[in-house]
Parts: sequence; C-alpha cells; structure tokens
Amino acid sequence: MLSNVRIVLVGTSHPGNIGSAARAMKTMGLSQLVLAEPRVQPDGQSIALAAGASDLIKNLVVTDDLASAIADCSLVIGTSARSRTLSWPMLDAREAGVKMASEAQSGPVAFVFGRENHGLTNEELQMCHYHVCIPANPEYSSLNLAQAVQLLSYETRMAHLAMAEKAEEDEPVEYPSQGQMEGFYDHLEQTLSHTGFIIKAHPGQVMNKLRRLFNRARPEQTELAILRGVLTSVDKASGRK
Repeated sequence: MLSNVRIVLVGTSHPGNIGSAARAMKTMGLSQLVLAEPRVQPDGQSIALAAGASDLIKNLVVTDDLASAIADCSLVIGTSARSRTLSWPMLDAREAGVKMASEAQSGPVAFVFGRENHGLTNEELQMCHYHVCIPANPEYSSLNLAQAVQLLSYETRMAHLAMAEKAEEDEPVEYPSQGQMEGFYDHLEQTLSHTGFIIKAHPGQVMNKLRRLFNRARPEQTELAILRGVLTSVDKASGRK
C-alpha cells in the first residue's frame, strides 16, 4: 500500500531539501518522490542529505506542473500553513494519514508540498481534495519542508500499520468441532491417568475443571493440534503407546 503514496514537491528551490525529504520518506516506507516544476535539480548535496535514500532520488519523477504530477491520483491532499480566502475541507495530520492509508489500497494518492518560501498557490490548492495543516506552536510554527514530509509520512505509516493489524485480527479463526474437543478430553484424561496425576479410584473434579478451563480459553484448531502433540509427546516419554 505504501508504494501507492506519492510525495509531490512543487517548485523546490533548495537541492538539500530534496535529499532530506527523500530520507524522511524512506524511513517511513514511502518511495514515490515527484518534483513538480522544480527550480533546481538534485545534486551532490541532495545525495549527501538523503543519507542512504539516494535510490529515491535516482528514481524520482520530474513534471512540468502539479497537474501532471497528480493526474492519476484518486486522492490529493495539499499542505497549507495558513487559512485561505476560499474555504476548503481541512484535515489535521492524523486524519490525513488515515485517509491516505485507506485510499492508497486501491491506487495512487498524493501529498503535495509547496515552495519553501510561500507554499502552494490558491490555484494549486484547488486541485487538492483536502488541505492539511500541521498544528505547530503558533508562536513559532516554522517547519522546514523535510520536517513536514516526515510528519505526514509518519502519520500515514502509523495508519497503515493499524489497518494491517486490524486486518490480521479480522481474519477468520478456525475452531475445532465439539467432537474434536471430546477427543482431546479423552486423550488428556488417559494421559493424566497414566502419569498418575488422576487417580482412577478417586478422579475428583480434575477433568471437570480442566474442561471449564479449556472451554473458557477456547483453543483454535492449530492450538488444539499443538496440545494433542504435547500429550502424544508425554505418552511416548512415559512409555504409553
């Protein structure tokens, strides 16, 4: 999914920012870097500041304008450090990350970052579905380009990891049938009787309590197979066929 998340830098004027942005992206698992209408090209400083993320610079795409950079994207979120005359749907960084992670499952999406000195134009922001503003300290809100890329890349990665964890939890679990559980209880009772843990003449409530324990735990099919394997191992070790 993260391979569908595109970072678009518009009108970049400092080669070092290209390298620093690439580094920020790669640490969060993002790999698509696009320069739209750049004022400079990557150079040695870009490679140096990429610090191991030079492959992103080598494979970056350069376009003549923002429209070309986002033409195939189903979701575009533009960064804006200030309120605009024209009201536009706003997201905070966390909300933007969640939207990106969700929609990137089906195709290309993009975060758009503006020029270092004055950001994106109103016309460019109107090409975006949403605007995102990082709620920095109002008394000192000076985030450089790479820091902004890092923050939004991080939120996207965290949202992606949360989705992956939930998907794993939502995978259907196969539980054993009641007949399989009864076979396990029979095996368990026979093994415990053979080792002397259960005394046949005075069995007490051991099996009833063990049934209650395993019913409460509700082992999955694979877990029950492990338990049966453990019992078989005990049987072999104790000389029981």
